[in-house]
Amino acid sequence: MKSLYLLRHAKAEREPGVEDFDRPLAEPGRNAAAAMGAYLKRHRLRPDLILCSPALRARQTGEHLLAALGTVPVEHRRFLYLASASGLLRTLRQTDDDVAALMLIGHDPGLHDLAVALAGQGEGEALAGLRAKLPTGALVLLHFGVARWRDVAAGEGRLAAFVRPRDLA
Repeated sequence: MKSLYLLRHAKAEREPGVEDFDRPLAEPGRNAAAAMGAYLKRHRLRPDLILCSPALRARQTGEHLLAALGTVPVEHRRFLYLASASGLLRTLRQTDDDVAALMLIGHDPGLHDLAVALAGQGEGEALAGLRAKLPTGALVLLHFGVARWRDVAAGEGRLAAFVRPRDLA
């Protein structure tokens, strides 16, 4: 089985003159990312590898998670910034099969589009919520009954968790 964590970066500042790539987390975003890290730790949910957008808000989201989870290998990949769902799917299909649980930390709309495309099963209300919106700081956990990442396919994921920052408040 393969587990895929999709985490949209937490809420960021919108400061005049600051490039989108360099936007830092806002205080509510820092709090939400820390709460998500605590949630993962409390539920013993831990990725084997994190692939993270190098945009500042995504990196800071990952740092808050790691403060709760401890050491997890992290790779910052430039193309994750504003990646499409198809690009993200290609990336996860290239993941080493020794990785059982992969986390992608990235951005809308690619991350949301990927989550909706992959989630075929799960509790109805959670699926409906996911299809409607992937808020900043939200986590999607999908399980796939495959042994190889290259076999992950649209509609084959079971939605195990859809957690929004407001669910943790």
